Amino acid sequence: MATFLYELVVIVMEKEKIAAIAAIMSLLNDSENIENVGRKKGESWTQDHRRMNMGMQSLMNNRSSRSPWR
Repeated sequence: MATFLYELVVIVMEKEKIAAIAAIMSLLNDSENIENVGRKKGESWTQDHRRMNMGMQSLMNNRSSRSPWR
């Protein structure tokens, strides 16, 4: 009976350790969330080159053009 309780305590402690490590890792890696990397537009240089490769006008021309709602 004592060995069963000891093993149960060890299992609970291991789960708490794993949870604590996972919490710390999520806090450290919060700035580089891998899930959202593809949704970010990126720097202006990157956006401009991507637009030019797709045959669209450059980002500078797009930002400086007049809005159709004026």
